[in-house]
Amino acid sequence: MLLTIDVGNTNIVFGIYSGKDLLTHWRISTHKEQTEDEYGIILKSLIADAGIDFRKIKGVIISSVVPTITPYLEKMSRKYLGIKPLVVGPGIKTGINIKYENPREVGADRIVNAVGAYHKYGGPLIIVDFGTATTFDAVSSNLDYLGGAIAPGLGISTEALFRRAARLYRVEIAKPEKVIGRNTASSMQAGIFYGYVGLVDHIVERMKKEMGEDNVFVVATGGLASLICSETRTVDKVDPMLTLEGLRIIYEKNAESV
Repeated sequence: MLLTIDVGNTNIVFGIYSGKDLLTHWRISTHKEQTEDEYGIILKSLIADAGIDFRKIKGVIISSVVPTITPYLEKMSRKYLGIKPLVVGPGIKTGINIKYENPREVGADRIVNAVGAYHKYGGPLIIVDFGTATTFDAVSSNLDYLGGAIAPGLGISTEALFRRAARLYRVEIAKPEKVIGRNTASSMQAGIFYGYVGLVDHIVERMKKEMGEDNVFVVATGGLASLICSETRTVDKVDPMLTLEGLRIIYEKNAESV
């Protein structure tokens, strides 16, 4: 079995694979102050609750955009699973050609998403990831990572609105019945929801033009992908487990060196 770990600024997602099958997954909040022991206790409890024998886990791969947490997860893997984990970063085989001016600047999650999406859907394609930031990544038909765009995520944007506007308050991020709200809550929901729908469609359309390729496939992932993409016209597929799938594929490419 393979343990995949996707570390984001807001959540950490764990997944257990048996071969190519994702058996189960869990999402916990990201806490930078937690130790390897705390992560180990949490993970062993989750694994036991799922009825999985943790001794059957033979590999671990980590993708992280929070550098301060990565060493603790590496220590956790060694201490509680007896496994030296594979960490996505420089020197790891991905099969993707990174065309960024400085490849080291590209977040591990964006590369993992690109690998997972290309192997599942082919290219050319655009990946939209609704995380702490909303990222847009373009991949050519030849598996070239071309670059992309980064926008504030829904959580960041709405939190700034609540904090900086004295008379506004927190509302549920939901799809309102109408764009023209008749009260403060529905007006805020309309601005947040349809604002991001427009953001996604506009950026994707411009990226397609710049890519200059036909039949560009668009896949979305991340916590709020299903909600926002229920109204977009440019997204072809929502794939919540795309990052974990990319981690599995990258692990297989590097299994001999682990």
